Amino acid sequence: MIQTTSAAVPQDSRPVRDPELRAPIIQVHNLEKTYHTVHGTLTLFHGLDLDVRSGELVAIMGQSGAGKSTLLHILGALDAPTQGTVHCASTNVATLSQREAAAFRNREIGYVWQFHYLLPEFSALENVAMPLLARGQTRRDALATASNWLREVDLEDRSEHRPGELSGGEQQRVALARALVASPRLLLADEPTGDLDETTAGRVFDLLERLHLSHGLTSIVVTHNPDLAARCTRTLRLERGRLVPWGQSSQSGITTGTP
Repeated sequence: MIQTTSAAVPQDSRPVRDPELRAPIIQVHNLEKTYHTVHGTLTLFHGLDLDVRSGELVAIMGQSGAGKSTLLHILGALDAPTQGTVHCASTNVATLSQREAAAFRNREIGYVWQFHYLLPEFSALENVAMPLLARGQTRRDALATASNWLREVDLEDRSEHRPGELSGGEQQRVALARALVASPRLLLADEPTGDLDETTAGRVFDLLERLHLSHGLTSIVVTHNPDLAARCTRTLRLERGRLVPWGQSSQSGITTGTP
């Protein structure tokens, strides 16, 4: 089970002990995101900067409504910034057309949401194969690769089951396999364990961490769970439109005791 305390995990158990030796895969500078509503202008980010080096497993925490999901959407070319530069996997995602953004996501990004978003009318195997079929692979090759990925997430014996026949943890493991089946360099996970009980959440995160290491991924995980965040390379807090290290206030720079 997950520990119920927020004590830091020993440093030697965390992935990527030498992040400074790796090249950056994400570079965000002076990011702004503004929405115009009937109630006025809403600014989520103001002068936000972020560098993530290859191989890091980074946790992002923050209050609900702070913009954590929006930040992942911008990194994954699902949304566009109002201002600033966003280089992700050697691509300036802020300048992509809709077609280019779709190709970029299929090629470089694996995305896992809090809800699995599996297609209910298809089997687990078919759901995992979808990104490859969208890429133009033959059904035979796509299903073969998908089968290998279901084996990696320990669900080979559930390949013909539809999502409604799977448990919540199994559904999220299928979603993780689908996110990685096309061999992306970057995994973005938005509260991937938020809908799961504590024990199941710990097992899903164990799997995510194992796949992160074994496949040489760079991963960013949005979470409200400080125990899971403590297992990452580092933890950032989204506060007042900027990212700051865990425990530090973006306003004063004073270290605080709450995540």
